[in-house]
Amino acid sequence: MITTKVLDPNRNLPLLVELQAENGVAANSNALLSWYRENEEFVERKLLEHGALLFRGFGISTPAAFARFTRSVSPALLDGKEENVPRTKLTSGVYTSTEYPAEYMLSMHSEYSYSNHWPARLFFCCIVAAQEGGETPIADNRKVLASLDPEIADQFQRNRVMYLRNLHEGEGFGLSWQTAFQTTDKSAVENYCRESAIEFQWTGSGLRLSQTLDGIITHPKTGERVWFNQAPQFHPSDYPPEIYRSVIAAYREESELPQSVCFGDGTPMDAAALGKIRDTMRDNAVLFRWQQGDLLMLDNILVSHGRMPFVGPRKILVAMSAN
Repeated sequence: MITTKVLDPNRNLPLLVELQAENGVAANSNALLSWYRENEEFVERKLLEHGALLFRGFGISTPAAFARFTRSVSPALLDGKEENVPRTKLTSGVYTSTEYPAEYMLSMHSEYSYSNHWPARLFFCCIVAAQEGGETPIADNRKVLASLDPEIADQFQRNRVMYLRNLHEGEGFGLSWQTAFQTTDKSAVENYCRESAIEFQWTGSGLRLSQTLDGIITHPKTGERVWFNQAPQFHPSDYPPEIYRSVIAAYREESELPQSVCFGDGTPMDAAALGKIRDTMRDNAVLFRWQQGDLLMLDNILVSHGRMPFVGPRKILVAMSAN
């Protein structure tokens, strides 16, 4: 039997779609795909309503099962072209989630919102649940925008967001340009930047990138305005305090950091205001305990996500699709 309910009715997400095992028999990993195909219209409607669907009890507990499902429902999975975090590619379109030290929280964000090439959907799969913590908090970006200080939201609306990245040649803090773009061909990187409206400059130590994008956008299907940017995550104030102090001491200018952010007109962003944004996103977040075999589907525009600190082994996989 399959049941549905909203885990957090106050925040209206995620919608839990759960398969109850019958007579103690676990589900075959193909059960979710069969149900999905029979209920695709329902999935589409509910994804726009809630922004997040959590499938539980369907036995998607191996990388192979996750890859089969995601490729079946989204044949054109995306491969990362503008990475700003370390993660491992397991197979085409399937990655480990961000490989960030377990003791730190990964702040809330919508994937690739610093790029013109963001995925429409994200899929997360729990292969190994952490002993403690390790939740993937999710928040409705419509509610985030409505909850923000209007003056802060207006400033992002008017001035947009400029993302700055300094990718090293192979040694240094942050990512190399080869890792970020998954190539060693400079001409391929240049072509990608031109096509993506990214300003680029080769320097003696690597590659400098600059791109200006909207901080608030309209969802293409619902017509709703949503908070959609990674300014709070790109700003150095997002680092844990001890890392922030060491990083700031190592660089003469903020613009020389591996990644930083300002408004589109070059105006610096206020760290206190960014702190309020992070607090607002956390206040709107829903946390649930991962269970092995869980599969979480997100509308990447409607819902932002993060990662809580954890103890013990944890393995969450991610796949992205353009539709």
